[in-house]
Amino acid sequence: MRPVLAVGLGEILWDVLPSGRMLGGAPANFAYHVNALGGAGVPVSRVGDDDLGREALSLLVRKGLNIDAVSVDPDHATGTVDARVDESGVATYVFPDDVAWDFLVPDEIGLALAARADAVCFGTLAQRSPVSRETIRHFLARAQHALKVYDINLRQDFYTPEIIAGSLDLADVLKINDDELRTVSSLFGLPSDERGALRALMERHSLRLAVLTRGGAGSLILSPDGESDLPGLGTSSLGAHAERGA
Repeated sequence: MRPVLAVGLGEILWDVLPSGRMLGGAPANFAYHVNALGGAGVPVSRVGDDDLGREALSLLVRKGLNIDAVSVDPDHATGTVDARVDESGVATYVFPDDVAWDFLVPDEIGLALAARADAVCFGTLAQRSPVSRETIRHFLARAQHALKVYDINLRQDFYTPEIIAGSLDLADVLKINDDELRTVSSLFGLPSDERGALRALMERHSLRLAVLTRGGAGSLILSPDGESDLPGLGTSSLGAHAERGA
């Protein structure tokens, strides 16, 4: 039996932290964690033809990821984000424009992956560019048999109600955090309570599952006929970097 083939579709970038650089991007992290759990996680993204791009590819290979679907852009730099953490531990992110993952284009390797994928995780950030947005939607249209997970991942002002609504229409599963849910609820006039807002999104967009993360306060998972509401388990030295696995 072959392992589950799960694609992380979108940005690969370097988080520039006070402590140094860390490779990330939610889709790349998704692919990494699928691999770590025994599946076949594959990133589909774009890096620049520069030192940071070569370093990113080398690190992905060392982590055991297949990089055949990560293309190299000769004209645009590898993506970075300046991550700033305040005294309360809350991070803010500053993303330069016109980087390699803004120019993700379809290729034969990526489209072949789409046809075979069991799951695809995509977000909002990589859709800030019309080029990458069109590629992501083309990929999802080809991934006819895949479970499509929309990790909404709102950053700065790189989203519109139209992009969010269109992405929800393409998704089977929504993953959203509590801050993002408040933003989406305001944009779309959703009920003020978590369950009400998530149920409204599920009904409007025919979602099979909605996953809400609340940081240290735990998580809420809703399906059409049930739910799981779990408290947080506290943090550990590893947990602080759980979303930065790649």
